[in-house]
Amino acid sequence: MNVATSQALRPTAWRKRSAKAELINFALWVLVLAFVSWTFQVMTQDTIWAFVLDAPAQAQDIGSRMVPPAWDFIHELWWPLWETINIATLGTLIGVVMAVPVAFLAARNTTPSTRFVRPLALFVIVASRSINSLIWALLLVSILGPGVVAGIIAIALRSIGFVGKLLYEAIEEIDPKQVEAIEATGASTAQTMAWGVAPQVAPTLAGVTVFRWDINIRESTVLGLVGAGGIGVKLEAALGTLAWPKVTMLLIAILATVVVSEWVTAKVREKLI
Repeated sequence: MNVATSQALRPTAWRKRSAKAELINFALWVLVLAFVSWTFQVMTQDTIWAFVLDAPAQAQDIGSRMVPPAWDFIHELWWPLWETINIATLGTLIGVVMAVPVAFLAARNTTPSTRFVRPLALFVIVASRSINSLIWALLLVSILGPGVVAGIIAIALRSIGFVGKLLYEAIEEIDPKQVEAIEATGASTAQTMAWGVAPQVAPTLAGVTVFRWDINIRESTVLGLVGAGGIGVKLEAALGTLAWPKVTMLLIAILATVVVSEWVTAKVREKLI
């Protein structure tokens, strides 16, 4: 057997990619690293690094001022906490009421028109999800003035997109055989929706509503920073006056509220599931 034959019979080494693919992959990684480096330079071009280096000392100084918390301040927080819970609860309920018809109009199997109505409903969902509740609150405070009403509407407008998206996806995934069985009895469109579609998506709607309420509790705690009511108003005032012990008490109250809402959400979801 000559040398050429032995080399032809020798198995070639396995490679995950070809030489050309390896070169392209290497070039892509170089481009990604260059892009990340460029974006870091853009983001930090106005950064004063002396302040960054001094941050640990500043954090230690503020932390020492925040301890001990102003425990007596808790008596001034009961009503703002109650406002925060009401903002989240009422905003969630209003958002769900508005999201349900939007979801039915956005789902392919329930919309009256896939060419005109469905795109409009999807636009409403996307617009709601694109704008943060804090921005909604800022706009509404400018229109309605400061107060709880602006916070409730801000939470509701933000909740439409979240609930509507998850609900219309659940509607599109229902069992069509149940709907066909209802239609075979001669039921109207409204009756088909009530008895063929609604029972299948009701558990999803309940779960999404509870989940969104839990999220809204957390978002409602900061709406007061722009004047939309709740405990955020107290937080903004404490930060503005550098009352660090009060800030600590506010953070403890917010944390306790979120923990309780998380516990309530878990219990409700256990009952639903």
